[in-house]
Amino acid sequence: MENLHIVCPACHGTSRVAVLKLTAGPRCGHCQHQLFSGEPVRVGFDDFEKHVYRSHIPVLIDFWAPWCGPCEMMAPAFAAAAKELEPHVRLLKLSTEEEPIMGRRWNIRSIPTLVLVKDGKEIARQPGALDRDAIVNWTRQYL
Repeated sequence: MENLHIVCPACHGTSRVAVLKLTAGPRCGHCQHQLFSGEPVRVGFDDFEKHVYRSHIPVLIDFWAPWCGPCEMMAPAFAAAAKELEPHVRLLKLSTEEEPIMGRRWNIRSIPTLVLVKDGKEIARQPGALDRDAIVNWTRQYL
């Protein structure tokens, strides 16, 4: 595959990026925002669907809630993992408090739960809080 479809974290439009330019700081073809910032992208229902089903790179989703202590403790580690995993993996944060339908649809029984998706299909799931190294190593073992 010479070109990858990448969903913009700002406008959620889909841009084509040459594989060879993935690490060269590509920008969105619609809004010119950087496609990768080294930070997790907070998404809602519509944006989540775009990132999971339109992007050609794997997506690591943190299902969390603002009232969850372990979720808050893991947030800095998840952010640090984004710096290491991008641009080869997009990291998303989806609040099951704000989007309970998505929590049910993805059968989230406890939070935090990490779900790794590739080509629109779940390939791995990990409940519980992890540190940065564990997040990175767990993700890479499935890719």
